[in-house]
Amino acid sequence: MSVETQSEERTAVTPMRVRLPGFITDEEIGLGDAIKRATYALGIRACGGCEQRAAALNRWMVFTR
Repeated sequence: MSVETQSEERTAVTPMRVRLPGFITDEEIGLGDAIKRATYALGIRACGGCEQRAAALNRWMVFTR
């Protein structure tokens, strides 16, 4: 396997989908966005690192209805 093929496989990874009926609305929400909403509700301000974490977690897991 060439280096180019390996890097293409890494970028083509789809997020794991978790089905949670009744938990969320009809739209999909990433894990990072769910954590961001929860911390915002608690009064914790987001920083640049928080945005990077949210984006990484969104690529990793998505909640669907």
